[in-house]
Amino acid sequence: MSMVSLPGLQDMINGISQERNLPKQAVEEALREALLKGYERYRRTIEIQTQFSEDYFDNFDVELDVDEEGFRVLAKNLTIVEQVSNQDHQIALKDVREVAPEAQLGDTVTLDVTPDQGEFGRMAAIQTKQVLAQKLRDKQRKMIQEEFKELEGTVLQAKVLRFERQSVIMEVASGFGRTSVEAELSKREQLPNDNYRANATFRVYLKKVSQGSQRGPQLLVSRADAGLVVYLFANEVPEIEDEVVRIVAVAREANPPSRHVGPRTKIAVDTLDRDVDPVGACIGARGSRIQVVVNELRGEKIDVIRWSPDPATYIANALSPARVDEVRLVNPEERRAHILVPEDQLSLAIGKEGQNVRLAARLTGWKIDIKDTAKYDAAAEDQKIAEELERQEAINNRNYDEFGEEE
Repeated sequence: MSMVSLPGLQDMINGISQERNLPKQAVEEALREALLKGYERYRRTIEIQTQFSEDYFDNFDVELDVDEEGFRVLAKNLTIVEQVSNQDHQIALKDVREVAPEAQLGDTVTLDVTPDQGEFGRMAAIQTKQVLAQKLRDKQRKMIQEEFKELEGTVLQAKVLRFERQSVIMEVASGFGRTSVEAELSKREQLPNDNYRANATFRVYLKKVSQGSQRGPQLLVSRADAGLVVYLFANEVPEIEDEVVRIVAVAREANPPSRHVGPRTKIAVDTLDRDVDPVGACIGARGSRIQVVVNELRGEKIDVIRWSPDPATYIANALSPARVDEVRLVNPEERRAHILVPEDQLSLAIGKEGQNVRLAARLTGWKIDIKDTAKYDAAAEDQKIAEELERQEAINNRNYDEFGEEE
């Protein structure tokens, strides 16, 4: 069998494997695919008048001989026929029987169609080089997807490499001793108090491993995701890791709408163990545990509150540190509540630019209206809610009647 020589093939495969952190087998596969495209380009060049269909070369394959440092091109599944009409997909019975007397019409064979060493051509070589670069990038993307897909939703250590537009390009690894790859920390996933200088290290939440073949980092990481807060508490509080204390809900505003308001998180915890204080476990002696989390998040304010199956109690806890007089569940179906607080607690309950009540609403899933206890008229509010319900019911009935008539 003939062979096109590729001097230095072994060294090239070893070098690419080390440089791109790819298994040698993956490099060889990419090279075979690239050489096959090069052969296709060679054929199209020498038969420029021929119209080849898109799948015309599907039955061709490249056999790479690493030890001998060369390659062969094979035409597979050639059908044995009496009269050949397409030499790339058929072969004459008489020709086959010269080497295989038992061959029959309709059988298939493989034929060596390797071009001579000098025939492969400069254009085919250029095509091979271009395709190889693309195939290697594809192999790397696939490897990253497979390696990191299972790590989505976990926290990784990252180092700042460089800056592109408003994104920070970071270096992360899937484990100790593994080669690092690039990840993107977009503007919206950054924390306002972080100092993203070159070589600075951060813990980041792996938010998504993007699919497809787009250029640039495939790993999208976050410092603003609530998952980072959950991880930090689980890492710092043994009771959470041991499942004695559980995190029920988290509401985080890492990038407030106004620069005058700092990042803040509310986290609701619970336990089935009567001897354990879940809030105290998360805060730690003299605030030692929560301070570690706060430091990692560069001073972000964190409220740890006790979850309760009773909505009124849960909402009151969620508005911490404000003191609540009463929680009125004015419309449980629409999950609307009026919260009565003393006048001196109004600003604290609402929070700067509404942040405290906004986070409490997200944490509990209830629409919360803060009211001054001294000015609250329960009867008038109940009447107002009742009238709203009547109006809504009338609208629903009218829509139902109109729909029924159309039917």
